[in-house]
Amino acid sequence: MDKILLAFPAFKYKNYRLYFTGQLVSLIGVWLQIVALGWLVLKLTNSALLVGISSALSTLPVLFFVLFGGVLVDRFHKKTVLFLTQAAAMILALTLGILTITNLINIQLVFILAFLTGIINALDSPTRQAFVIQLVGREDLRSAVALNSGTFNGARIIGPAIAGFIIAGFGLGMAFILNALTFLAIIIALIFIKSNEILPLTHPHPIKAIKEGIVYSFTHPIIRILLILTAITSIFGWSYSIIMPVIAQDVFQSGAKELGYLYSATGVGALLGTILLSTISKKIQPLNLIIYGNFIVFVSLVVFSFMNNLLLSLIPLFFAGLGIIMQVSTINSTIQELVANKIRGRVMSLYVLMFMGMFPVGSLQIGFLAEHLGALNAVRIGAFILLLSGLYIFIKRDKIQKEYEENLNSNF
Repeated sequence: MDKILLAFPAFKYKNYRLYFTGQLVSLIGVWLQIVALGWLVLKLTNSALLVGISSALSTLPVLFFVLFGGVLVDRFHKKTVLFLTQAAAMILALTLGILTITNLINIQLVFILAFLTGIINALDSPTRQAFVIQLVGREDLRSAVALNSGTFNGARIIGPAIAGFIIAGFGLGMAFILNALTFLAIIIALIFIKSNEILPLTHPHPIKAIKEGIVYSFTHPIIRILLILTAITSIFGWSYSIIMPVIAQDVFQSGAKELGYLYSATGVGALLGTILLSTISKKIQPLNLIIYGNFIVFVSLVVFSFMNNLLLSLIPLFFAGLGIIMQVSTINSTIQELVANKIRGRVMSLYVLMFMGMFPVGSLQIGFLAEHLGALNAVRIGAFILLLSGLYIFIKRDKIQKEYEENLNSNF
């Protein structure tokens, strides 16, 4: 037990243990739905472009609503906001499952439910980001951020693997129903988490509050760079997973079960990346971790794009997952180290905007390229653009490192 706490100090907090457990179960369900939804759209339309559009619609509302979500984070109890968003997401997943089982589902209804889910995500995501430091404090923030990445990617391993068997054995509708049930885990966890959050006595007008967050973030020399890098990673590095159903069907001539293996390979790599980060994050500068992660993703995706054997393709996907989590998790924890507490919610809403909010752009671009140039060519193009962003950080690393050290403790 002592060795576990030494490696993952966030686990010494009861509130965080409750949150971690509930979130893990819930995210397994989310990944069930991600796999099932892509497969459902492909079966309804047989179009790579529409697979991309359906994914884009689930994150498109982030572009319009997430900044207001950041204002909510700084204004209301985070625990209450999370409780309401999880309950709403459960209702939408249940609706999708019932419509699918009763054969009433069509592509228009899929698009509507995906868009409504995106609205919930716009409020939920910045709240989750800002809630973590409340559970553990700044001293164990890196551990908590790494573990949050671990839950996401542990679920990325388990969820798709289960999805393949559920879809093959019980149908697509049951995958959506199971996702709805898993939301109960995080809802129950939130009920038992004790929160002593103190809300500010005064609040600026929402538009003024949003402006303050934007100005703060994009005039901060390090946060600005990290936000831009997050957007590039989201658009060109993460988007390959959106067309995985197309790659599974058209390149590997495989079905839902094999699609689950492809998703899970990335998840295994990302989970290992989480464990690796927890042991080396204090030994290696964050900037170097970001550069290493960027290069690993580039090499892995290029190698994957030339594979025609499904089993062998799991190897580069494993390393792609490791590299992505190394880059994204380090960016997240570095921003949280640098940001002032009084504006944390609004800054993290911008992080979510650059990450999740750019998913629609990434989904549309890779869906378009896959439709016109082929899925594997679309993956290659994205990998090379991602590499260019990493090369910029590498060239400017001395200047950026100096500014990071100067700003690290200025807001605490």
